[in-house]
Amino acid sequence: MTPIGQAVLREGAVRTGGLIAITALCLTICPAQARPAKCFTTDDGDFACDFQSTARDGSFRISARGKPTYLLNVDAPDTAYGFVNVGNRNTALPGRYLRSKTDPGCWINDLTSTKICAR
Repeated sequence: MTPIGQAVLREGAVRTGGLIAITALCLTICPAQARPAKCFTTDDGDFACDFQSTARDGSFRISARGKPTYLLNVDAPDTAYGFVNVGNRNTALPGRYLRSKTDPGCWINDLTSTKICAR
């Protein structure tokens, strides 16, 4: 093979390797795509929603047309802080949310006893 042909092959391998590395990095740090779920909140009752994992620690966001968007940010195992988004602003919810021992899809507020569930 000619030196030019070898250089072209090396350049193609470098581009392919770079693309694979970028793809792998995105898969580990890019947020997951939303997926359909069944949700429940004390304020809104049962509703169909979109569930989106926001971090590897179990943090997530649930949203649905006509409902507020809820975010739970896991702080420690089975403990999270909640936020609600109505419009363009996240508002902190009081207290902490603790994962339910009887229903792991639910988180219960330790001050208000309100629930946020996603299944």
